Amino acid sequence: MIDVPEELAASQSRYNGAAGRAFVAGLPDLAARCLERWGLRPDGPSMHGMCALVLPVVREADGRPAALKLQAVDEETAGEPVALRAWAAAGAGAVELLDHDPESGALLLERLDERRPLSGGTDVREAVGVLGGVLARLVAVPAPEGLRTLGGVVDRMLAAAPEAVALLADAADRRLLADCAAAVREVAGEPGDRLLHWDLHYDNILAGRAEAGRAGEWIALDPKPLAGDPGFELFPALDNLFDADEVVWRFDALTEALGLDHDRERARAWTLGRVLQHGLWAAEDGEGRLPPDHAEIARRLLGR
Repeated sequence: MIDVPEELAASQSRYNGAAGRAFVAGLPDLAARCLERWGLRPDGPSMHGMCALVLPVVREADGRPAALKLQAVDEETAGEPVALRAWAAAGAGAVELLDHDPESGALLLERLDERRPLSGGTDVREAVGVLGGVLARLVAVPAPEGLRTLGGVVDRMLAAAPEAVALLADAADRRLLADCAAAVREVAGEPGDRLLHWDLHYDNILAGRAEAGRAGEWIALDPKPLAGDPGFELFPALDNLFDADEVVWRFDALTEALGLDHDRERARAWTLGRVLQHGLWAAEDGEGRLPPDHAEIARRLLGR
């Protein structure tokens, strides 16, 4: 038996409806099949994020600690094994993929130290520096063929923007989201070809473990990969551990770490694209307002 946290069940039900509830209901059987298939035994309480259940396990064949990640296959998760293999081949500092079941989407991953997320430190500026270094290594890798593309994402966003702007209740939010869409239109013709993580925030970087030869390393996990411009990667590090007065400093530090400081306006436009993306989701969910932190990030980057 495995423990399926109520928070994961609630998240799946809210965002994925009947399909999410079916996924949660099938998790015990899926876990049992994966444990048998890969010769694993459970090794601690289950963990979860918004979309996936993660079981600490040990491989019985060699005693290696690992993590079994169970998630539904969708547009965001389908490319994860492809991205992890590409980063591994380049030595780019992502979590190691040990095995993968294409049918169910289950991933057997290197075990990291879940007790030591990058978010756990007290010096946030130091964490920004670490994240920038990790991100620079990831986006240095060209995107493999077949991944979803930023160009496709942007086409859909710009098509949906006028209706979403109209759905916002606050006039200032409407102007701000329209300005974000205008900024994205300026760069949409060159969406880029780097391998992007899309969700690299401070909780998605964990310390490596000594038995894997990664002691002292900070390792990225849980990508939602796509092919695109590295400027589209900066937003999570501005929003996570949010501090309005640090937005511009973090943006400048990250653009320098990624070598984007020579084209800061382009990086700014793609970061405003992430505000646009979240604004579209907010409008679609009937929230009527931009998330306050996101609106503040846009205002700071626009100099308002």
